[in-house]
Amino acid sequence: MFDLESRTEREEQSRFICTANHGFLPYAQEELRRLFGSVKSTVVVPGEVFAVTLQVSAQEAVEQIGAYPPMFLRHLFPVQFQENNGDAEQILAQLTSFILNRSELNGSRLNVQVRKSEGCSWEGNAGSLKQEVMDRLAPAGAEFTLQDADYIVSLFAGDEAWYAGVSRPADNLSDWNGGAIRFQREEVQISRAKFKLLEAEATFGIDFRAFHKALDIGAAPGGWTSFLLERGLEVTAVDPAKMNTSLLESPRLTYLRKNAGEVKFREREFDLLVCDMSWSPKLMAKLVTDLLYSLQTGGTAIVTVKLMHKKPLALIKEVITLFEESGMQLQRVKQLFHNRDEVTLFMIKYD
Repeated sequence: MFDLESRTEREEQSRFICTANHGFLPYAQEELRRLFGSVKSTVVVPGEVFAVTLQVSAQEAVEQIGAYPPMFLRHLFPVQFQENNGDAEQILAQLTSFILNRSELNGSRLNVQVRKSEGCSWEGNAGSLKQEVMDRLAPAGAEFTLQDADYIVSLFAGDEAWYAGVSRPADNLSDWNGGAIRFQREEVQISRAKFKLLEAEATFGIDFRAFHKALDIGAAPGGWTSFLLERGLEVTAVDPAKMNTSLLESPRLTYLRKNAGEVKFREREFDLLVCDMSWSPKLMAKLVTDLLYSLQTGGTAIVTVKLMHKKPLALIKEVITLFEESGMQLQRVKQLFHNRDEVTLFMIKYD
């Protein structure tokens, strides 16, 4: 067993399993390089999961990442146990011993999170592997929970090796397994775009019920508009395309079937502006910034930026600069789990 909890290892370096949205792994790696300088990484799942070694302690790494929240790094957990892929029964016995020897877990509520690749030696799915781990821990009195856990026990069973670690939920960037936030799809849900605002609400700590009047630019077919109406807001939706007919009966909806460049509003009419248009990022930024006069000082803007460029970091910086020059202050930029080839900007108007 490769146990990274020795005194020397703790003082000099730490290892993590890191996850990004598929296709954006190189940018998550680059974020860590910019943050820590010397970074050694190995791809575990192409395009999505990698193991990284940092030349700082695990606690220092977590504090640094928390102080400078990454855009593309979605989830991570510390590697404190590693075994080459082989006999699953033997690895599970060693893993169980490792977990039970963690004194901080005594009397703690645990969330066991398991992922696996197709080439790992466990023949069942990730759910059955998770149940096996829990069954082995249960006789020792382990208490399991999906929410409000004291610690997360993370396991990734890969083609080359099995990795595991124990951490506080707040130290993993997300308390969801792999950062994959799951929302239940509703029977009458207009589009999956609604999930983006649900995730933004949780990730950015935004209480959308605190707003009164929202402007939704590029609203059709109405995924974000439906979410805001459900939160009790008055919504002005702008789009030349058709909105879902189920929304048109709402007395709190004003639907302007026009291009965003054709509409005019009162100054400071809205306290929330949202935009999820599938447009060129620079054209989108131009349309939105031209309408910022209608957003109150202190108002909030949630905008997605489509990454149609081969250099997304440079593109994101350019778009953010356009908004900052127009009186917006960036709070967070994040590629959410429900973002695909895009990131979400959370901004406040200061002027």
